[in-house]
Amino acid sequence: MHNIINNIILTRKFILSICEPLTEEQLNTTPNGFNNNIIWNLGHLIAAQQGICYIRSGLNPVVDESITEYFKSGSKPNKIFTYDEIESIKNSFTASLEQLKNDIEKKLFVNYEPLQTRYGVTISNITEAIQFLPFHEGLHAGTINAMKRLVTLH
Repeated sequence: MHNIINNIILTRKFILSICEPLTEEQLNTTPNGFNNNIIWNLGHLIAAQQGICYIRSGLNPVVDESITEYFKSGSKPNKIFTYDEIESIKNSFTASLEQLKNDIEKKLFVNYEPLQTRYGVTISNITEAIQFLPFHEGLHAGTINAMKRLVTLH
């Protein structure tokens, strides 16, 4: 599972590199045709990973609860994120996965409440949860890349 998590970390580092040149305004802009923005997508990837891995296992998230609440599936941005808030999200973006690796080594994920995703995938344990994450990350990486093109057209 460490290899999968390391691949997700690489994906997230790539996503951060895509976002690096963007301004606070661009990260907070919801492009026409979308119902969220780039910073929401970053936060959502963290929240989804926490929900799929920790919360479904009966564990507390390892990130601030405001992230798991604000960016959960079905939510939409309703505020402008400041520089400090954006930096906090960026810091949690890979740190949360490093913590996941440590917690797997500690064998913390002993229980799991099965989940049927909106994509038709049933997740029954932590191994399946981690195997699902790259698919979800890839969907949002594509969305972020499309949004970047739109917010930088000025």
